[in-house]
Amino acid sequence: MTVTVDHHAPTAAPLAPVSATLRAMFGTDDLPGVVPGLLVTDETGWWPATELVTGDRMPDLLGAAARMWRGTPHASAALAWKSYSYYVALPAVLGWASARRVPLLHPADVLFHSADQGSLPTMGLRRTTTIAVLPGDPLAASGRPGIRVVADDTELLGLLRTTLLDGHFAPVITAIQREVRIGTRTLLGSVASGIAHGILRAADVLPGSAVDQIDTLLGTLDLADLVELVPGPAGEPTVQRRTCCLAFTLPNPRYCTGCCVQP
Repeated sequence: MTVTVDHHAPTAAPLAPVSATLRAMFGTDDLPGVVPGLLVTDETGWWPATELVTGDRMPDLLGAAARMWRGTPHASAALAWKSYSYYVALPAVLGWASARRVPLLHPADVLFHSADQGSLPTMGLRRTTTIAVLPGDPLAASGRPGIRVVADDTELLGLLRTTLLDGHFAPVITAIQREVRIGTRTLLGSVASGIAHGILRAADVLPGSAVDQIDTLLGTLDLADLVELVPGPAGEPTVQRRTCCLAFTLPNPRYCTGCCVQP
């Protein structure tokens, strides 16, 4: 079923296109990894991703993953990262794909909350998170604080890369690797796969070609060699990974769609 999403949301709700796309993708605002509406209105009980970068909260994240999946330390860490990177990337990836609005996901602006020790944390954004937009976006002339106007889509994509990958994911990966032995390529493979799966899942409500958007995003992030889009049973594009998230090593092995390891 195709759902129509208004990508020209009013300036009163800068991230409305992202929220609407998430709602269309999943059929609900109640997602396990993202706070409804994306923005955290009360930061009590929330902590910033900078505490993962420093390592202060890394044992909490890895401990929750170990309890959830009961795998080896490196497999549990890989699966924790797969979930973390998927939900953290969604606002920027869908913001660019749906409306060319990119929240700049600096670690200090990405917040997390853990409901209990048996679950992975839910992410949300600070209300002061800067959003980068193009000159033609209604937000560009709105005079709202926290809006950064860039010259063109090339600069917008460059900001997406420097804030999401270089400034956020890279230091969190380094912090994970201080705790467990796991390769960077394995972890970045989950980033590439998550972005591709996210765009394909939202394809019906995004403007333009989903395949072209995936190619552009993965090319911008230098991750294009980590996944391949191949025809599915009905000829639809599906994601084939070239690295593994290690779910097949769990006590109850799991093989993801498009896994490079065959059962």
